[in-house]
Amino acid sequence: MPYDFPSIVILTGAGISAESGLQTFRGDTGLWEDHRVEDVATVQGFHRNPSLVYEFYNARRRQLQDVTPNGAHDALAQLEAEYPGSVTLITQNIDDLHERAGSQNVVHMHGQASSALCSHCGARCSWKGDMKESSLCSHCQRAGGLRPDIVWFGEIPYEMERIEKALEACGIFVSIGTSGNVYPAAGFVNLARQVGAHRVELNLEATSGGAFDEGHYGLATQVVPSWVKKVLSR
Repeated sequence: MPYDFPSIVILTGAGISAESGLQTFRGDTGLWEDHRVEDVATVQGFHRNPSLVYEFYNARRRQLQDVTPNGAHDALAQLEAEYPGSVTLITQNIDDLHERAGSQNVVHMHGQASSALCSHCGARCSWKGDMKESSLCSHCQRAGGLRPDIVWFGEIPYEMERIEKALEACGIFVSIGTSGNVYPAAGFVNLARQVGAHRVELNLEATSGGAFDEGHYGLATQVVPSWVKKVLSR
């Protein structure tokens, strides 16, 4: 197996945080924790009912205080620390469990629950407590402009140029705990294929399309540490 490439790009989705107690984005019902995605993850939903959206993400932010990184997060932090080449970790998740496990080169393409975005001045700032319409931006000190710093449906993900450059240079692309249905992240494996990268899937089950050269299936806390151990042993 071609594991001697110097650059690894990893994409993680909700499946890697599920074993820490964080629910995946959408279940079989199409709802996100009993809410329609259109109501809590779109600009239109925010404008219709800002109080609902504020409270929804306030609850997510509070939940982060009660969960901890699991063995899959720990293994990826170990990989970054010990692998002789570069490791870029792109996550679709809005939690901070990768950072709390020790990963440093993390790209949050969909934003973070613990961050606020100001529509008045454009600033992004750390936000640990509850957010409401009257909350003041720590940069411009104006009220009424803050929203959760989340990339909602219909918006452009963060740092796409950086992501594309990393994919163009990678020798190994790894997809962990994601269904592969949400673009643009769903297209990353094809970009990796175009540059000849070895493509690995670590997931509960195989995704459709046969886009990967290698697959390991089961709980993230089992398959991710096992794969990392194999890479580091080589």
